[in-house]
Amino acid sequence: MKITYNPKLTEFARQLRKNPTQTEHELWQHLKGDKLGYDFHRQKPIGYYIADFYCHQLHLVIEVDGITHDDISVQIKDAKKEEYLSGKNISVLRFTDDEVLFEIEKVISTIQKYIEEFRKSG
Repeated sequence: MKITYNPKLTEFARQLRKNPTQTEHELWQHLKGDKLGYDFHRQKPIGYYIADFYCHQLHLVIEVDGITHDDISVQIKDAKKEEYLSGKNISVLRFTDDEVLFEIEKVISTIQKYIEEFRKSG
């Protein structure tokens, strides 16, 4: 499946990669370089959205939600984003900043469980 995106997002995604949040940086240390056996990309444009992390082989987006995601308008945008991704056969795993900062082993374990289930179904 080819991933298409709005080319206007390219520069914004590049800026986000250059200036990650603390939690995005922390999670990236565990995802980069095929550490989980798959190639993840940071701030990947998909359609009219930018995914925090994306793995094409796994059809998986990982989102790290900061405090702004407590706002109802952001939650509505998140739901629309997930609906769009689901329509593209892309799964979404969401983690909070606190989970990434204070429970990174649990976060990685959840991702590994997704990978195991994906392999079984593949």
